[in-house]
Amino acid sequence: MRQRFHIDFVKKSKIFFGISLGIMLVSLVLNIFVFPTLVDIQFTGGTIIKYSYGGDLKAKDIEKTANEAIGTIESLAKDKLTYSYSDNLASSNANDKHIVSMQFTGNKAVSVEDKQVITNALQEAYPDNNIKEASSSSVDASKGANFFFKCLAAVLIAAVLMIFYVAIRFKKIGGLSAGVMAVVALIHDLILVYFVFVLFRMPLNDNFIAVVLMILGYSLNDTIVIYDRIRENRRKSGPKVSTAEVVNASLNQCLVRTICTSVTTIFAIGSVLVVSLIYNIDSIVSFALPMMIGLVSGSYSSLCIAAPLWVMWKNHKDKKRAEAKQNSAKEKAAKKSKKSDSKKNENAKVKEKTEKTEEAKAEADTDTADGEPAAE
Repeated sequence: MRQRFHIDFVKKSKIFFGISLGIMLVSLVLNIFVFPTLVDIQFTGGTIIKYSYGGDLKAKDIEKTANEAIGTIESLAKDKLTYSYSDNLASSNANDKHIVSMQFTGNKAVSVEDKQVITNALQEAYPDNNIKEASSSSVDASKGANFFFKCLAAVLIAAVLMIFYVAIRFKKIGGLSAGVMAVVALIHDLILVYFVFVLFRMPLNDNFIAVVLMILGYSLNDTIVIYDRIRENRRKSGPKVSTAEVVNASLNQCLVRTICTSVTTIFAIGSVLVVSLIYNIDSIVSFALPMMIGLVSGSYSSLCIAAPLWVMWKNHKDKKRAEAKQNSAKEKAAKKSKKSDSKKNENAKVKEKTEKTEEAKAEADTDTADGEPAAE
């Protein structure tokens, strides 16, 4: 595959990491101080009541009338209430062309009597708009929490399986570390998808889990293509070429393919988003918009996060391995030097002992010579 670009992804990795961390930090601050997280009743428990109506009604008028009616109901006083609006595509009748959804977040379902109070108040305030209850659904709080934890377990299991898959398939280039870095990039994507839901005031629901699982699969597929190219280039280049050079070449070779794939997918989902915005279908918007941004994030993380992060890890391991080898060589040299010194000391002691023995023998010979009588 011919390399068309010469971008040094590894050298610019700190810039890419800084961009991602900056976006996350700003989003986190907005999440804490400006836009609190909205959670659908599918996870928290509660009731959704949908009313259909015709004609033109302002959202603030509907909410004012409904809030006044709800204020008289003691059992709903502590519940959190949110409104959403959409068009009723299932009906061609002008009298029920629009839908307003009221979501009550609480531990108890809204009773039939309480719903009737709200319905009567809306019908009396706007008799010409044919307001009527279209549907009502309730979720128990314990079941909602149980569903939420099952969804998290599904995401966690998927991430672990991805690590094992990459570890086995790319064993020759350090598959386990490559798999871990791929999951780190996926976590980056999931955090950004979460902030999309928060900043666009979309409640976390089953669409959030669906988008998360879709992004997991899409982003991992992108990353695996890049790892496959790295493995091939490493085999061709041999061990003399550095890891950074191999990864940069591989990323530049995959850049066009990654961009083209992302653009075509985003274009398809963007078409769905436009249609859902035109017809005011909130359930589709809350899937298509985060999915589009997640696709962009997935392509970005595969190119600018996963592979450069893996290079940093490989360089760190190689440095540690070189230091360990150097320390081992120093220890061996020290042991050898110590052994040599010990042998020298032993030889010196033997020599000293020999010299002392010879001196003692010489003194004994001298004493013997001095004690002999003179010859006649």
